[in-house]
Amino acid sequence: MYPIEQQAMSPEIISKVNKAGIIGMLIIDEVKHAVPVAKALLKGGINTIELTLRTPAALDAAKAIKKELPEVCLGFGTVLTVEQVKAVKDVGADFAVSPGCNPKIIAEAHKLGLSFSPGIMTPTDIEMAVEQGCRVIKYFPAESSGGMNHLKNMGAPYQYLGIKYIPLGGVNMSNARGYLESDLISAIGGSWIAKRDLILAENWDQITANAKEITDLVKEIRG
Repeated sequence: MYPIEQQAMSPEIISKVNKAGIIGMLIIDEVKHAVPVAKALLKGGINTIELTLRTPAALDAAKAIKKELPEVCLGFGTVLTVEQVKAVKDVGADFAVSPGCNPKIIAEAHKLGLSFSPGIMTPTDIEMAVEQGCRVIKYFPAESSGGMNHLKNMGAPYQYLGIKYIPLGGVNMSNARGYLESDLISAIGGSWIAKRDLILAENWDQITANAKEITDLVKEIRG
């Protein structure tokens, strides 16, 4: 029998993510863009951000954001190794996320006191995550895996455990409502809000506008 309690993510972070309803996903190539893009998202109502560990600037970008904007709930995505778990914890990350479900990574995050959400796409993935104490789980890649319909059917046997999902991958303004209206969803991940090209072009006004559009939808649906 799986334990009903969860251990992989702190109640505080679960509450923040649930309340936010939207996580701004960022790929930052230059540290100088970190604080301006975070400010643009905050101006549009998004206070929960996930930086991907796909660029050399990511860790220093996080340091800059945490120093200037401590109110931001800051996470890291694409965390693939034990060493990366330690690195993101050291720069003050509030949570971390991976595209897949690796028990070693989850265990290391738990040992260090870092809230963690692994990625799942199949029932086997869900069961691996549950066994590691995860109850807030990334659903990735959401749309190409079958979207909300697939998640409802796949997640049905595990609903009694109180699992919530963070869909990412193909989620955008045109399909966000379908996810946000489901009780299965903690928050959606939005890479369209501050696309890489918008950040490189320093188009902060457009990023703020995109953020406001989705946060208005979250408020409409969730109150």
